[in-house]
Amino acid sequence: MTKMLLRFVHEFKDRHGKTRRYVRRPGFKRVPLIGDPGSPEFMEAYSNAIGPNANKVEPGAGRTAPGTVADLVVRYYKSKEFCDNLRPSTQSTYRSIIEPFRAEHGDKRVALLRRDHIKDMLAKKAATPTAANNFLKRLRQLMALAIDVGMRSDNPTIAIKPFKISSGGHPMWTKSDVAAFRRKHPHGSRARLAMEMGLCTMQRCGDLARMGRQHIQNGVLTIRQQKTGQVAPIPILPELQAEFDLVPAGQLTFLVTKHGKGFSSAGLGNWFGRMCRQAGLPDGYNTHGLRKAGATRGAEAGWTVHQIAAWGGWKSLSEVQRYTKDADRRKLALAAVHKLKGR
Repeated sequence: MTKMLLRFVHEFKDRHGKTRRYVRRPGFKRVPLIGDPGSPEFMEAYSNAIGPNANKVEPGAGRTAPGTVADLVVRYYKSKEFCDNLRPSTQSTYRSIIEPFRAEHGDKRVALLRRDHIKDMLAKKAATPTAANNFLKRLRQLMALAIDVGMRSDNPTIAIKPFKISSGGHPMWTKSDVAAFRRKHPHGSRARLAMEMGLCTMQRCGDLARMGRQHIQNGVLTIRQQKTGQVAPIPILPELQAEFDLVPAGQLTFLVTKHGKGFSSAGLGNWFGRMCRQAGLPDGYNTHGLRKAGATRGAEAGWTVHQIAAWGGWKSLSEVQRYTKDADRRKLALAAVHKLKGR
């Protein structure tokens, strides 16, 4: 008699000596097979077990107790807000904030989380206020979902104030900072290319890492930003074109590691930070500071707010308006000096 060979079928005898057969497919629920091998009922059960409608096993589902923090986090990751409304890069950022919270409190019941618990968690993050505020934002989203799914009747994060951020964020590069970097990293170096790209395109680190010749047409570099989805058309300035001309033909991205591979966003940020320190710039200098410097340079050159926003791909004009106001103040101050000298 010919033996049937079917994938994922596991056969064994139980303690009563009866032969049992199951479909044991990795990542899916175990399905018992009824009837004799080859019979219509057997083949139907097998077909359902390996078909497109087979039930997958969610990672950690067997270890997640209902109503716990871990349960809530799993629900959030499956939610439309997370899956459909957030870009992959943003999802990764949110996970990096949420996962430590789940690791520490995953087995605790969401209904027992109190306002004083949250304030204690934030107090432990007081040394990094921006990180603390980002954690509070994610926690508010989780608690809002907890209300929607019936785990809570209230949101304990309401009325908890975020930390005040006294600094202006990433330091903006000055003209002397740019000059110092250029002196240290000469024309044709990878570091010089990265700096000119950041200053001249005003794009975020992740978008700088993706840029290549495929994004250039008729002297304009056009890229869709990962974070916002905005399309930024960027005319290539002469100082940037001079660096592009030295990039080897056939290289997929302009910026590559010393091994010739493309950078990740985090990898590019870490490497560029080291290049800044080699140039004698303080800690905290990065590509985002170049984004600010590019916007300010445009404002000082007389660009409108909308022109700067189109170049840098900003959705909101509020931040760009701040750079424009700062540039206008400098122009007014210089004009006042000229009047005094005229008198």
